[in-house]
Amino acid sequence: MGEQTSTSPAAIEAEIVETRARLASTIDELAVRAQPKEIARRQAESAKAKLIEVTHTPEGDLRVERVGAIAAGSAVLLGLAILRRHRHHGGLGHRSRG
Repeated sequence: MGEQTSTSPAAIEAEIVETRARLASTIDELAVRAQPKEIARRQAESAKAKLIEVTHTPEGDLRVERVGAIAAGSAVLLGLAILRRHRHHGGLGHRSRG
């Protein structure tokens, strides 16, 4: 049969206390990670890192052509959003009947 190790009750109790402390710490860490504010912070940090990766060379120099393309794309999206909002709210020439 298997080997039996003789462990004192004090050693077992100490191991239980240590395990409980580790579990409590893990639960606390998971609770913090699950908070919406912490999730948003991590997502913002990730987005910032991706933006820097896309707009800078590995040496840290700005990639002007990519920054220009991003700015142009953002301007187009903003323009489309303004047009959509303008059309959604009646636009020019549409008057409500009253």
